[in-house]
Order: sequence, then C-alpha cells, then structure tokens
Amino acid sequence: MIVLENVTKFFKTKKGKKYILKNVSMTIPEGVNVGILGVNGAGKSTFLRILGGIDFPNSGKVMSSKTFSWPLGLAGGFQGSMTGKQNVRFVARIFGKNEEEIKEIIEFVKDFSELGDYFDMPIKTYSSGMKSRLNFGLSLAFDFDYILIDETLSVGDSRFKKKSKEALMKKIEKSNVLMVSHSMSDLKNICDVGIVLNNGKISYFNDINDAINVYKEINEA
Repeated sequence: MIVLENVTKFFKTKKGKKYILKNVSMTIPEGVNVGILGVNGAGKSTFLRILGGIDFPNSGKVMSSKTFSWPLGLAGGFQGSMTGKQNVRFVARIFGKNEEEIKEIIEFVKDFSELGDYFDMPIKTYSSGMKSRLNFGLSLAFDFDYILIDETLSVGDSRFKKKSKEALMKKIEKSNVLMVSHSMSDLKNICDVGIVLNNGKISYFNDINDAINVYKEINEA
C-alpha cells in the first residue's frame, strides 16, 4: 500500500509554479499493477519517482512499507570512474548483501548484460546502450515489492530486447509494477488499475481501461 497525504509537487518556472501534484491525498492498494497516464509534460516520470521515494514533494507525505526499484533501464546514476563490476558491487553493498550474495549478483549482471570485457572497464567508456543493459541487469538482480518502469520494457538490439522483456515479465510475476507508458497495449497487458495526471490533479481508476479512456479524452481535447 502507498499512501499520499496532502502531497504537493511543483517546479518554479519563469511563468510561475508548474504544479505536478496539488494537495493530493490518495491510497494505492496492495497487490495491483499501476499504470500512470498523462499528456506530455503532465509530470508522470516525476510522480513515478515520488512514489518510489527517489524524488520528494514540496509538501505533504508519501508513506509505504514496501521496497521500490530504481526506474528500470535508466542509464544514469552510475559512478563513471568505476567499472561496471565495481558499480554493481557498490549497489549490492548498499542493499546489505553479504559477500556470497554479492558474488552471485555480480555474476548474474555480468552474464545478463553481455558486456564482456567492458564489465571490468570504467562506466565512462560505455555507450548509453551499454549503461542501460547494465542497469537493466542490475535491476533484475534484486527482488523488490514494486518495479518502477518509465517507458522501458526492454533495452538493446532486437535479440536483447526479447531477452530483457521476457526476463522482466518473469520478474513481474513476483512483484507489482508502477508503470509510465504511452503504449496502451503494454498498459492493458501489464496493469490492473490506472492513475491519470492532469493539471496537478489525480484520478484513480480500478480498471486500467477506464483510465485509458479518460486519458484519450484529455489528449484529444
């Protein structure tokens, strides 16, 4: 369960405050996969990060006892002067893994990411695609209550995309999802309920299809 209590989030612009959330209170129940919809600029990615505890509101509280992944496939967040292996070890230690568990995670990520010798090279030598593959593998190496997905269901070339999407779908069987996507088919296939952001307000729908219909009405207005 995720509880939002009088949550406000805005960014200051030359034209004044741009509200993503404006005094929002709501409860997202346990055991459902959540699709997050809204027109471009509505703040979907910001809202996703707030739910996952990566970003913070200007006021109000977001409360949950659950664990959250970082946004899947995000290429940022790595220490560029450290190798892929060192970055993976660092993250595993942050999550309190013991040495045996760390070795297993390192081997999993190395095998999954298919980086070869680059796994032992500094991240700053990686392409953005290589960083995404490392991040994707690292995300799959941990068990979270919620997986955060921001448009990315897979990364890499066509063969790797198939592999990564299949691995993600298997992971989803044991976790719930908070998902931002412009793909209505992905939302319908993965999500149970929906949240629509519009001008700082939130509408929650117990059926993802209802959320999609409302989003389409807003998008076409």
